[in-house]
Amino acid sequence: MQNPLQNDDVRTPGQLIEKLLAERGWTQRVLAIVLGVDDSGLNKVISGKRPVTAEMALVLGEVFGVEPARFLELQAKYELAQARYFSIPDPGRAKRATLFGDLPVSEMIKRRWIDAHDVRDTATVEEELIHFFSAKSLSDIEILPHAAKKTHVSIDATPAQLAWLYRVKQIASAMTVESYNQFSGRSAIKKLEGMRRSESAIAEVPQVLSDHGIRFVVVESIGSAKIDGVCFWLDENSPVIGLSCRYDRIDNFWFVLRHECEHMIHAHGLNSRKQGVVMLDTELEGERAGTGPDINQEERIANEAAASFCAPQDKLQKFIKIKSPFFTERDLIGFANTHGIHPGLAVGQLQRKTERYDLFRNHLIKVRPIIARTAKIDGWGLVANTEA
Repeated sequence: MQNPLQNDDVRTPGQLIEKLLAERGWTQRVLAIVLGVDDSGLNKVISGKRPVTAEMALVLGEVFGVEPARFLELQAKYELAQARYFSIPDPGRAKRATLFGDLPVSEMIKRRWIDAHDVRDTATVEEELIHFFSAKSLSDIEILPHAAKKTHVSIDATPAQLAWLYRVKQIASAMTVESYNQFSGRSAIKKLEGMRRSESAIAEVPQVLSDHGIRFVVVESIGSAKIDGVCFWLDENSPVIGLSCRYDRIDNFWFVLRHECEHMIHAHGLNSRKQGVVMLDTELEGERAGTGPDINQEERIANEAAASFCAPQDKLQKFIKIKSPFFTERDLIGFANTHGIHPGLAVGQLQRKTERYDLFRNHLIKVRPIIARTAKIDGWGLVANTEA
């Protein structure tokens, strides 16, 4: 077959057919006879009123010695050009595709974060999303300034994480707490240290933080957010700590809480270089809660503070060296009592250090029922009040 006229000036299948007819000195009637079609049908194809089908492209290719794909390529380009001419541009279409395609809108409706009855009611959903994200219009919805961290990789916030962050912000903004300063932040941590021994003391955490000017919120993770915790600032004197409690265990609760407290007392996210940055922490769990080579300094500081809060690291290393590989429950409880911590905290750190996640799991008690008694909590069937 000959070259399919890739470099000519034809724009439609009809123009290509007319050019091929002219090269052979044929009329449309001659071609109609050769193809075995009626004259009027062929005329509609050439004039662009009827598309070239795959079957016709094959026949035309046989007759003219042209690749059939050439006719179909011109047909597709012609139809696209026609569609562009008649299509009405919608600047918000791409934004809607992002919002409806990536945000967990159905779950946001179910959890009453937005007031809509059906995700297919796009007008209502758009209006509610604008309100939820405190935007003036759909196009103004922007991602909060953030610095999302994993233990080994820095990531951008996903739409699901963004929705979770805004829900935390909504709830925190409606809270009233005492005034905050750096001294009150450290005082709060000191107070929390004395609460590590008793599981029931977890219920006192929200009040302790509130008394020291810290807004504390628990919001169940949504969609694929996989957030453990966050620390950010409503203003320079209003820190917010949010937890997801996606791992319902006492060791995870204290580790993530203390991690976010460390961000707070160092005012991470409030320095001049990254004013207003959200310290978003994901994957602080289990073997991923390390101090890998790619972790930034702020996260390294927070990880080390959280681990030491849960169990004195030098004493734990000595305990492991002496007792490994045969750890007994009696020794574990003795270690916890000596250092004034709940056995579950010791277990969590022991598992991390030894990577033996089967050890003493009975001590990793659930904390959601305890914290739900007193915290501003949103999730697991509960909806937090966001009215100031």
